[in-house]
Amino acid sequence: MADYSIWVMEYAYMPTAPITGIVYGAHNQGTRKMPYGYVLIKGQGTTVLVDVGYDHHAYGETLGKLFNVHGWQPADVVLKEAGVKPEEVEHIVLTHAHFDHAGNTHAFPNAKFYIQERELSKWIWAMALDRKFRWLNVATDPADIMRIVDLARQGRLVALDGDRENFLPNIDIRSAPDTHTWGCQYVAVRNDGATKSEDTWVLAGDLVYSYQNMTSQTPDDPYYVPVGLAMVSHTNLLFATDAMIKEAGGDYKRVVPIHDEEVRNLFPSRIIKETGLRISEIALADGAVSLVS
Repeated sequence: MADYSIWVMEYAYMPTAPITGIVYGAHNQGTRKMPYGYVLIKGQGTTVLVDVGYDHHAYGETLGKLFNVHGWQPADVVLKEAGVKPEEVEHIVLTHAHFDHAGNTHAFPNAKFYIQERELSKWIWAMALDRKFRWLNVATDPADIMRIVDLARQGRLVALDGDRENFLPNIDIRSAPDTHTWGCQYVAVRNDGATKSEDTWVLAGDLVYSYQNMTSQTPDDPYYVPVGLAMVSHTNLLFATDAMIKEAGGDYKRVVPIHDEEVRNLFPSRIIKETGLRISEIALADGAVSLVS
């Protein structure tokens, strides 16, 4: 039994991402492709996104060029492959406020958004610091933060303080503070509907960029290696990695890193002819139609 379908929807990519940015300390090891994506969840009569990507216009375009992002497609084009329109998305969990995860909120006019209160307040704090501290904002568009604040004015923002069990039936939001950013969070889908689930999928945001962060490419004797970028604490990232794997029943392959091209090899996937971007099918709800077969 599976209650929800889960897909990773690629919307852009970095063709030559430095590996040292993906795996801390992997200096002089070259580059690899780094997909940019968000997660679509459908089932139980609702449509959910984990993150929203960014808008390749204005300062979003500037950041996209800074990070050498290619192939960007808007949300309506990406979600069309799943038969979903942006205005049909009801709930959106923002794992954190970096531009490539929270930079397209305005594309979803009817959704309710969920973010950690600490994530929002600390970005406002960072924006107010002296210019000498501007590195803190290198991957953040201030306009994205202001749009999230405006969602509160519209009555469409839920500012969380820690975990939220069953924010939707059998979907939990887990807080991972002071890690990649100040108020990171991730999503756990208990897809068999059980409290002590044997079919949990963890959608990790940027707490891990790659399966290599969870195994260091030594699955027989794994150890954790944090992502290259931690706004706050690499040590806390390691403990968040451990918590996510435990949430997934000890199986690191059930912790999904959307930035890892390896996802396409572990799950059924399809390349869209018109865009060259990928859909990966993590789980398929009972009775649902596959997007990749």
